[in-house]
Amino acid sequence: SSNHWVMAWTGLEINTLAILPLISKSHHPRAIEAATKYFLVQAAASALVLFSSMTNAWHTGQWDITQLTHPVSCLILTSAIAMKLGLVPFHFWFPEVLQGSPLTTGLLLSTIMKLPPMALLFMTSPSLNPTLLTTMAILSTALGGWMGLNQTQTRKILAFSSISHLGWMAIIVIYNPKLTLLNFYLYALMTSTVFLTLNSIKALKLSTLMTTWTKAPALNTMLLLTLLSLAGLPPLTGFLPKWLIIQELTKQDMAPAATIISLLSLLGLFFYLRLAYCATITLPPHTTNHMKLWYTNKPTSILVAILTTMSI
Repeated sequence: SSNHWVMAWTGLEINTLAILPLISKSHHPRAIEAATKYFLVQAAASALVLFSSMTNAWHTGQWDITQLTHPVSCLILTSAIAMKLGLVPFHFWFPEVLQGSPLTTGLLLSTIMKLPPMALLFMTSPSLNPTLLTTMAILSTALGGWMGLNQTQTRKILAFSSISHLGWMAIIVIYNPKLTLLNFYLYALMTSTVFLTLNSIKALKLSTLMTTWTKAPALNTMLLLTLLSLAGLPPLTGFLPKWLIIQELTKQDMAPAATIISLLSLLGLFFYLRLAYCATITLPPHTTNHMKLWYTNKPTSILVAILTTMSI
């Protein structure tokens, strides 16, 4: 809601500092490493935001967020927001930080922590560099899909899924910022569902996910549908933003970009299907070292039930 750059920067800093204790809560070396990486990357991005606004103020005398007109400032700000969100080529920190955090903190990092930079992206969308943003968006979708193919850890798969979805949001933000927000809300809804489901069945690896169907069969079946929705398959919720984005890109004479980004999302579909297959499989294809778990009569939380219903 701020109009002044310094206030926006302060908000970003408070946001960063608030999540650090949650990441490093377990005192595990990996958690401490994740918190350090997160702090360094976010501090660098915030410094770039401040530098960009100062450069703009130096040349134009304007501190207002909507009055960002200097080309160098626009370029620096585009890079800073990309770093905050984890767009390619500034994506390396995100899978590592997510892997070092518990699932509930991972949920916050993937959804709520992306909201402040997303709001900044929404407000400054007319000033951003279109060529740079489109290039980064297509690269994010490509790398998010490609690097997620080989992962066995569920948190890393969801991190690359997030990078891929951010590519879809970034490509349309200049032409139709409201579509970016719609995509972000639906992405946050579906990712929250997946994270909370994985948290309730305590599945951190694909091999553990294979043996969890006995714990909550109905929840695992719903997880299959939520993952397919996240992949963007019709007639599920996740198809709506993709369809609208492709339609808008075609209207803007960007049919080649729309075709490329659609084809690249097929990479993501592969690992979503693999996750879904592992979640609903009743007999693993090879011998696993994990014990079969007995059906737990623990009721699913109402929040997970509501989110799952909305995601499908």
